[in-house]
Amino acid sequence: MKIVIAPDSFKECLSAIDVATAIETGMRRVLPSAEFIKVPVADGGEGTLQSLVDGTAGQFYSRTVTGPLGEPVEARFGVLGDGKTAVIEMAEASGLERILPHLRNPLLTTTYGTGELVREALNLGVSRIIVAIGGSATNDGGAGMMAALGVRFLNDKGEELPAGGAALADLASIDCSTMDSRLANVRVTAACDVNNPLTGSKGASAVFGPQKGATPAMVVQLDKALTNYAAVIQQCLDVDIEHVAGAGAAGGMGAALLTFMDADLKPGINIVLETVRLKAQAGGADLLITGEGRLDGQTVHGKTPVGVARVAKAEGIPVIALAGSVGKGCEAVYEHGIDAVFPVVHGAVSLPEALEAGRENLERTAENVARLLQLKVPLKG
Repeated sequence: MKIVIAPDSFKECLSAIDVATAIETGMRRVLPSAEFIKVPVADGGEGTLQSLVDGTAGQFYSRTVTGPLGEPVEARFGVLGDGKTAVIEMAEASGLERILPHLRNPLLTTTYGTGELVREALNLGVSRIIVAIGGSATNDGGAGMMAALGVRFLNDKGEELPAGGAALADLASIDCSTMDSRLANVRVTAACDVNNPLTGSKGASAVFGPQKGATPAMVVQLDKALTNYAAVIQQCLDVDIEHVAGAGAAGGMGAALLTFMDADLKPGINIVLETVRLKAQAGGADLLITGEGRLDGQTVHGKTPVGVARVAKAEGIPVIALAGSVGKGCEAVYEHGIDAVFPVVHGAVSLPEALEAGRENLERTAENVARLLQLKVPLKG
């Protein structure tokens, strides 16, 4: 029997590779001679870096870079097993979790550190960069990232702008003459699961600003700043970016990636599944096990279990999902390729208790799934 295990991480509990290992451990107690293929995956958000590096036997690197409020932070990036592809997870350097809730202010936060990670990847001679842009604390249109890569954002006096989204209201010109020339020879792909434009009622500031600490007044200010940013990009670079789908992702990071790096914006789960070669690894499998920390009605909207199930179903492989918790609307996944769902928590416990027992619960549930597979129950009537 060949069993492929392709879960996402269980947030704040176990990484995707740790989840896969726990599932294998539990199932192997019952199926010791089975072939287990572990393929840790993610949907383009938090954990994408870990999953892609783990899934391709790549290497992690750590650098001190600029955090979202200008403070030094230790941030990781990775190079995949091919030695040619770097993975940058925006949240590592510019993520919301880098800032205490009462200090979050998208008027001031910057993506400069993400640009520093890109520069470090270029120093390693990579030819492709995957940028996972979920979890940002920023609304600076990616200007900070590009400033770290040599682009100059200037006011009407020819002075460089300070960091942050609010400063873009004073942008008068953009000078790309000193932009890192190595970017011209690198293919950039961004994990982007939203199609929001840069500005307006569905834009970066209005939709995502409040979760980053923006008040209603800040949202208006930030939207005006990004409107000016788009106008100056049009004027100086002849690129009409304001209403392009995905330009508003990650506080406008999508706009910078499209404008300055000619990036491809793709759904995160598709990027991950292609990179870890799930289809090839699942070939000939008898069963695929997937999972995530919480499985509910939102799972069908680009989340890992459904993306994995889509690949499995194309190969005729049955799919079982394990979840830390199962929420409202989870039955929708049955229409998207998942055949059965098993919550791993046994009994009523607090969240801290569930997290602490995550590995044990996964192993026990996986063992019971394996025991179920061995049953041959005759059905009557």
